Parts: sequence; structure tokens; C-alpha cells
Amino acid sequence: MISLSDILHGKILIVDDQEANVMVLEQMLRGAGYVSITSTRDPQTVAALHRENHYDLILLDLQMPGLDGFQVMERLKEIETGGYLPVLVLTAQPSHKLLALKTGAKDFVSKPFDLAEVLLRVHNMLEVRLLHLETKQLYERVVAEQKRSFELTAQPGAMVGVEKEVRLSTPWFKSLRLRLPWLQVNLLTSFAAAAVVGLFQETIDRLLILTIFLPVLADQSSNAGSQALAITLRGMILGDLAEDQVKAQVKKEALLGLMNGALVGLVAALAMYGVASVHHLSSAFMLSVVVFLSMAGSCVISGVCGAVVPIVLKRFGADPVKASSIFLSTATNVASMGLFLGLATLLVR
Repeated sequence: MISLSDILHGKILIVDDQEANVMVLEQMLRGAGYVSITSTRDPQTVAALHRENHYDLILLDLQMPGLDGFQVMERLKEIETGGYLPVLVLTAQPSHKLLALKTGAKDFVSKPFDLAEVLLRVHNMLEVRLLHLETKQLYERVVAEQKRSFELTAQPGAMVGVEKEVRLSTPWFKSLRLRLPWLQVNLLTSFAAAAVVGLFQETIDRLLILTIFLPVLADQSSNAGSQALAITLRGMILGDLAEDQVKAQVKKEALLGLMNGALVGLVAALAMYGVASVHHLSSAFMLSVVVFLSMAGSCVISGVCGAVVPIVLKRFGADPVKASSIFLSTATNVASMGLFLGLATLLVR
């Protein structure tokens, strides 16, 4: 709501080549409580002054040497691209009133000035202008919220390579064209995880029980990374993640990864111990230790990657929503499998 204080603090510019008229208007307005009043007797400066100060109301004389009020309004139109000129014309010519309104002025005051008329029209003009600006700001906020809402709804699809423009009604061939490239990229990055498994083939052949827990470990670390990624992307889209908050966010996700990984790893370690004991493996305890350490370590790495990957991609100019998921999956798979199989190779004989 627009208050009386808002109106009295509205920025006013008086434009008249006659010093007496300027002094009379200033005296009237200041006597009524208006506090932000500027004046000029040079019509050539009006556009520059308005561009710099964005006045809420311009009291504009129509008959001035060098540049009349109609020409001044034409220049103001280049600044007020929204089509609303906050201009109250000052004229002693009745024939000029209609033409001024057609040119873009919102109201007029007749010369010689009548105190009651001037104050009433100035008050009404400022109230309308301030309401116009308030409505415009509200509209811009609504549009911004709608845009952010759309970004959030598009985020899950974009994270797995589905473009924003893909909808339920999108033809299958267009969907194929938009999705296939990201699947191909994901396939190439998946070879990295496969290569890690290949490096420890001898360990897997010796301890086949490890294959039971490989997908469990990969799923848990991937889920931990996805949680961190979702929170980080949401913060980036909503503007909640400032530059000076990045380190704190990474540390937070590392701590959460360690705590979650330790708690989940404890359950997984007990499960490994039980399965290994059923199969009468003498290394049951060490296998359970490997599972615990691997789960805790991989969740820490996954949490850190979930926070770091989108930030790094954004700094390099890539779309973090679209590309983060692929790089995160590769990082979590390589880390979890490499850590699990590496520890098993070192600790289990």
C-alpha cells in the first residue's frame, strides 16, 4: 500500500524557464510537506536528469525557448520504455492541454497556479505513479518466481539429460534426438568405472563375495552424491549459494557423507560379516572392516563431489544442471569401487 509518507517523499522535478514560476511551485510543494524537489530552467537537461534520478513526477512547462515541453516528452519516451510518462504539464494555453495529453502527459495544471489545484493534482499523480511502480515490481517478482519454479521442475529431467523443452507431447523422434547424446556421453564415462573393476579382477576372482556388495556400495554412494547435488543445484538456482559459502557447503557435505556413510556402513559391515560367516570364510571380520571403511569413505567423496561438480561446471561455462549427473555418477562409481576393491586387495589375504 502507498502511504502519505511515500507520496511526500516522491521525487519531483520542476521544469520551467521562468524563475518566478519555479520558486512559486517549490514554495507550494515544500509548504505541503514534499521533501524531494529538484528544479531546472534548462529543458535540454531534463532527459539526462530523469535517466539518472528516475523522478516520480515531472512538472513540465510547455512553452520554453530552445526545446519546448512537447519535444522534452518525446525524449522522455526513450527513457520510459514502458509507455508511462510521469509528466504533469504546466500551461496557460487551453489549446495545448489536449495535445499534451495526446503526446503522453498524464495531467495538466493551468497558469496562473491555484494552490489547491496544484497540490491535488500532484498528490494524485504521485499516488498513481507509485502504485504503478509497486505493481510493476510485484509483477516482476511473480515472473521471477514462475521462472525459478520452472527451473526447479525442469531440474530432475535435466539432471539425467532430458532437455527443458521435452514434454509429454514431444514427438518420439525429437525426444530421441535430445536424449541420445547424453546417454552416449554417460556410456563413455561408465567405461571408467568398468576399467577400475578390471584392474582388480584378480581380487574379485579370489573373493567372489565382493561382487555381492559392489552394487550395494555403488548405489549408496551414488545416492549420497545425488542428495548433495540436488541441494547444491537448488541453492544455485534460487541464488542461496553465495561465492563465500562454497567452502562451507563442501565441508558440510563432507561431514554429512562421513556420518551417513559410517552409520550405513556399520549395517553393511554386519551384513558382510554374516554372509561371509555363512560361507565359512576366515576373512569375515576383515571383509566387514573393508565394507565399513569403503562405505564411509565413498560417501564422503560422493558428498564432496555432489557439492563441487556443479560449481566447477558453472565456472567453466557449462550447464551444471544438465551435465552434473553424468560426471557425478562417474566420480562416485570410480571412488566407491576403487576404494572397496583396493582395500580388499590390501587388507584381505
